[in-house]
Amino acid sequence: MKIPKSLAAALLACALALTACGNSFPADPEGTLNRVTGGTLRVGASANGEWVILPDGGEPQGSEPDLVRAFAARLGAEIEWSDGTEHVLAEALKHGELDLVVGGLNDKTPWEKDAGLTRAYAESTDGRGKIHKHVMLVGKGENAFLLELDRFLMASGTAK
Repeated sequence: MKIPKSLAAALLACALALTACGNSFPADPEGTLNRVTGGTLRVGASANGEWVILPDGGEPQGSEPDLVRAFAARLGAEIEWSDGTEHVLAEALKHGELDLVVGGLNDKTPWEKDAGLTRAYAESTDGRGKIHKHVMLVGKGENAFLLELDRFLMASGTAK
């Protein structure tokens, strides 16, 4: 297939224009990755078995809070924890009050329409033999932040 010179010139001009504008892809419409890096990571934690344990008066414990702490350290970020039900935390995430939600959520979460989902980073099997792929929630459209978290989960050897 031969591309007409005028189309090739137009495509090249578009590519140069995007480069000149300093656009980076993926982008965060709300600037989450830039704000969190060296700043504060606002995390919602919902109690759910060994995934997230909420002790009285202490920071969340469990496998997911451990991953969040390691991710925050990678970004040079402090963590501001909030706890609540999945519904309350998903609403806070939707309205930009949180950056990340953990709580033993799986890829069939009803919050998918309002949030971005990480790649599945762990699997569990319930009492009926059904396999659940676990994910974390981030702000919808915050794709640079999501990509950074996915890269972290893959590098940590937890992503499936």
